[in-house]
Amino acid sequence: MEQYVALDVSLKEISVRVIDVAEAVVFEGKAAADPK
Repeated sequence: MEQYVALDVSLKEISVRVIDVAEAVVFEGKAAADPK
């Protein structure tokens, strides 16, 4: 099964989303970022 991962990185937060070829969301999450 093919999957695609997208990352959105900012100074305060990192967001990740994994979707499959049918564009269904497999995983979605956020984590705090520490630019230090």
